[in-house]
Amino acid sequence: MPYEWTTPPRANPQQMRLWPHQSLPAHGFAAFMLATFTLAMIPLIALLGTVLLWGLLPFVIMAIAALYWALQHDHRTRQIEEVLTLDDSTARLVHTTAKGEVKDWDCNRYWTQVKKYDDDGPVPHYVTLRGEGREVEIGAFLSEEERIALFEDLSRHLRQQKG
Repeated sequence: MPYEWTTPPRANPQQMRLWPHQSLPAHGFAAFMLATFTLAMIPLIALLGTVLLWGLLPFVIMAIAALYWALQHDHRTRQIEEVLTLDDSTARLVHTTAKGEVKDWDCNRYWTQVKKYDDDGPVPHYVTLRGEGREVEIGAFLSEEERIALFEDLSRHLRQQKG
């Protein structure tokens, strides 16, 4: 699951880290690009020594370069991280965007509410934190099942303080 509590249960402060799912790690990316390059070059072996090779080679290389660029772009846009810190009196969410911008939200932990919009949000089971007159999203990049589990997990952790 692409979120985890980075502190032990009942620790103070409690900290949760959330990140988007990364389906292609660095070594998988390298292996995929090597395999794609190799498989794209196999048909060109038959064209060695002909003028047709020079006509097709630029298009094959452009296709591989476009694939490389698309995968790198996808990897850069997935460099999002959210860190939720819960101490005795404060709930604080720090969201770091793919461009490195940091967005910060904090609230009195006692008044913090976790809300889930089943159908009304931009994604199904949209989870937000509300307090101090603001409502902020958390984990919008997670899958539906992960957002449902996140909602239940956050509700349980915030209830521990109130109860």
